[in-house]
Amino acid sequence: MLSIRAATIDDAPLLATLIRELAEYERFGHEAAVTEETVARDGFGAHPKFRAIIAESNEQVAGYALFFEFYSSFQGCAGVVLDDIFVLPQFRKQGIGRALLAHVAAIAIRENYFCIRLETLDWNELALGFFQRMDAVFLDEWKSICLIGDPLQAAADQAK
Repeated sequence: MLSIRAATIDDAPLLATLIRELAEYERFGHEAAVTEETVARDGFGAHPKFRAIIAESNEQVAGYALFFEFYSSFQGCAGVVLDDIFVLPQFRKQGIGRALLAHVAAIAIRENYFCIRLETLDWNELALGFFQRMDAVFLDEWKSICLIGDPLQAAADQAK
């Protein structure tokens, strides 16, 4: 039986492990600096920066989703960024990813968010196919951009 529940601070070690597993799967394991302390602080502190849900199949952890709010000036309202949706390999092809997404979508509708945005890697055929089958809109004309490390510091230095 599948169940999906909100993550709690007690899940910080589990979430940190799952995030690292996703990073390995996406070939970014060398960049995964997340710890259970950062998960506890940022997800369950005084001002949470994200929310997470955990899927369990027959009481075994099967996957998770991690999401947070963003604001669209064009829409004049908030949306949800689905940063992570990950199902452990042994639980794939059982509808767990779809159930996680449905759970986040239900939160989005209930809390009046206008959309769910997400990114996937161009080589991740499983994810691309998953979202194509759901008739997701692919924003091919948009390019994701990231200022990180030295370029971020250089941009900040211009504010001084």
